[in-house]
Amino acid sequence: MEQKVITPEEKLQSLGLRLKEVRPSAGNYVSHVRVGNLIFTAGQGVDEYHGKLGRELTLEEGYTAARQSMLNLLSVLKYELGDLSRVKRIVKLLGFVNSTEDFTDQPKVMNGASDLLVEVFGDRGIHARSALGMAQLPNNTAVEIEMIVEVKD
Repeated sequence: MEQKVITPEEKLQSLGLRLKEVRPSAGNYVSHVRVGNLIFTAGQGVDEYHGKLGRELTLEEGYTAARQSMLNLLSVLKYELGDLSRVKRIVKLLGFVNSTEDFTDQPKVMNGASDLLVEVFGDRGIHARSALGMAQLPNNTAVEIEMIVEVKD
């Protein structure tokens, strides 16, 4: 019996998630640059969660914000590739967490993005990652994430 392959888009749908239109750039830059078989994205924040982790926002809200930021990044990939099945490997995430000086759970916040990538892409979603605490982010967004992705031709 042949096993049906579930596409990343079908997986997102099964999770009750949908991709939105690519958010407009907030300055003189583009949402992504493709060099050969690598895509480098600009940072993507979130529209819903604003404030500092450890003061206005809880760890759970930060996790959800990172997940939403990743959905924004997946929208960029979908725009460029047309089909998320063309993602060969998520290579690296760089996550910025708007947090108080004493908040040290940035990696737990970033798990929101990492967990989603593994849910959607399986082993292809496992990646290297950095999670940094920031004194401030644009528009007081809770999280901003950028990534590097290897794609199939």
